[in-house]
Amino acid sequence: MSKLTLKSVSLTSMAVGGLLLMSGCASTGNVTPQYIPPSNYQSYDCSALSQEFNRLNSYINNEQSAGSSSGITTTGVGVGISAGRWGISPNINVGLGRSNSNNARNAKLSRLYGERDAVIQSAHMKRCAFANNLKVYGQK
Repeated sequence: MSKLTLKSVSLTSMAVGGLLLMSGCASTGNVTPQYIPPSNYQSYDCSALSQEFNRLNSYINNEQSAGSSSGITTTGVGVGISAGRWGISPNINVGLGRSNSNNARNAKLSRLYGERDAVIQSAHMKRCAFANNLKVYGQK
């Protein structure tokens, strides 16, 4: 049996860390639209649909320009007392910085994309001029 040395342990941990880092960067980050029925916008006229389309695009651009982080930050140290199943005990919480979870941002973008697609579909049904060159997700 081979002897574990500091060098072999550090090389192995660096290799595993590198694999984890590369696999974390492998996601494409594509967000598909959530289905929103175009009938939600049935009572809108072309002017209102155009305003809604511009409003949604503004929200989408703001979310996309916010970057890849969620914007939630936690820093500092918290000390407190908690009561639980095992009685009362002290606890210490340490904030480690910016969250890397994009789940909430992706869910919001998915809903916004779906609403924008519904507005475009409704505008196409009403033959609105502003929507002549607009396409919904997946349309070629």
